[in-house]
Amino acid sequence: MMKYLKKYWFFCLLAPLFMIGEVSMDLIQPDMMADIVDNGVLKSDINLIITVGIRMILFVMLGGFAGVMCGVFANIAAQGFGNDLRKDLFSKIMSLSFQQTDKISTGSLVTRLTNDVTQVQNMVMMSVRGLVRNSVMFVGGILMLYRQSPKFAVIAACGLPFIVVFVTFFLKKASPLFAIVQKKLDGINNVMQEDVAGARVVKAYVKEEHELKRFDAANEALCTENLRVQTLLAFMSPCMNIVLNLCIVAVILVGGMTVKNGGSMTPGSVMAGITYLSQILHGVTFMANIFQTFTRAKASADRINEVLNSPEIIMDGTYEELGNKRNDRADQKGEIEFRNVSFAYPESSGEKVLENISFTVKQGETLAIIGATGCGKSSVVKLIPRFYDVTEGAIFVDGRNVKDYKLKDLRKKISIVLQKAELYSRPIEANIRWGKKDATPWEIKSAAKIAQADDFICASKYGYHTMVSEGGHSLSGGQKQRISIARAVLKEHEILIFDDSTSALDLKTEAMLYEALRTQCPGTTKIIIAQRIASVKDADRIAVMDEGRISALGTHEELMRNSEIYRDIYKSQLKEGGEF
Repeated sequence: MMKYLKKYWFFCLLAPLFMIGEVSMDLIQPDMMADIVDNGVLKSDINLIITVGIRMILFVMLGGFAGVMCGVFANIAAQGFGNDLRKDLFSKIMSLSFQQTDKISTGSLVTRLTNDVTQVQNMVMMSVRGLVRNSVMFVGGILMLYRQSPKFAVIAACGLPFIVVFVTFFLKKASPLFAIVQKKLDGINNVMQEDVAGARVVKAYVKEEHELKRFDAANEALCTENLRVQTLLAFMSPCMNIVLNLCIVAVILVGGMTVKNGGSMTPGSVMAGITYLSQILHGVTFMANIFQTFTRAKASADRINEVLNSPEIIMDGTYEELGNKRNDRADQKGEIEFRNVSFAYPESSGEKVLENISFTVKQGETLAIIGATGCGKSSVVKLIPRFYDVTEGAIFVDGRNVKDYKLKDLRKKISIVLQKAELYSRPIEANIRWGKKDATPWEIKSAAKIAQADDFICASKYGYHTMVSEGGHSLSGGQKQRISIARAVLKEHEILIFDDSTSALDLKTEAMLYEALRTQCPGTTKIIIAQRIASVKDADRIAVMDEGRISALGTHEELMRNSEIYRDIYKSQLKEGGEF
């Protein structure tokens, strides 16, 4: 984490320097007060009282200025550190594989990006401000106390070991609890994220009370853990105050007896001694609070480092797409080949969802995949852009193993429309432009026409400038799917994948969409996953999947003759002998 502070080393240097100035002014005050008492009040010297008093005011103003400047520079360093760390953490989260994000919950990632970074940022602030202040106060206070009387320094030395023991004991007990608190906060964020995203389902099933109880349980768990930590730490301050007050009593007792017995000590020296001792021990007490912040920040830093240090599971290949065109054949552009591919999800204890999958799709061909729910259709297309890596076998794109490509180069070749249409809270035009950031209005409109989205967009009041609400809730399911398809069509691609992404379209609109793709994108290789026979019957070939295997592969007419599974699907959707 220290690398994020290097950029702000100058501010990290200036802040302690100004803090030393502020503390120096604080340390001079008791000595000047002793001068006023001994030489001004006791000797009735008004001029000295006024002179020293004015000097004290000037020193206070100077110390206040130094404190303000320290705060400014400390904030610049801490906020800059937090900003850079947060950006790097977000960038790392975006680069995590699906396997890694499946393992770490969304709520936990949100907590790490927000609360955990804030905890570490607070630690930086406390380090360059509070830690320096109290360290200088402690050392300077000891020296000034010794200057007043070596006996006072001995009293302070006797009290410090007890404070160190109390701080060590309580923070050692509290340290593991802070990590538990952050995990409980993950739980609250998980529940909140799920309920906000699924608010319509919650209301539709009248489950508000159920979800409230679920949130209450997570909230209660967080409250309980926080209470455990705070209860433990609540004992620390009173214990330290007891030691502080006993030391002050000892200073008064020793000082009073020395003055009474005619020693060299004066009432002003006793007053100054009490003030210095209070500064020293209060500084130590505040240091305990700083160590508490450090302990909590360490738990947060460990969680952040867990993400930042996550290894890359889906590794880039060594093949450079640019500069190696001599190895590419024009007739292989957009070609896909699955060669004896088997796949098991990383967290599934090795149970294969795909087994011995082999097929080839030539450039410009359309392959449709159909089968029962859970047979592995979506898993097939997730392997092409390397959302996951195959367990066995190999996948080739343009005649080259997908593992040889750099991920960006591979995914630039592929345009995919997922089962769930993801839209963002920005105008429709901006949502479509996601596919190609420098697209012209004409290109955006052309893509929308192919996706059969232009008519409903133009019919709205603001046309392509119509704002989409968060999650696309202002649009129907079919409208969201068509905008997602337009975005995919706009992107420059060799391969176009539809993962059951026309399920909300009526048959007429769907037929018009596929006809537009055939005429407007003839050189694009297409893979279409669908549940309906009507969606796939015109494909060049259809793969029928059953329990993770391809049971049959051919045209609609061939499968009607040779595949019992395909015929069963056909009969379940249409009357015997009926036509589409």
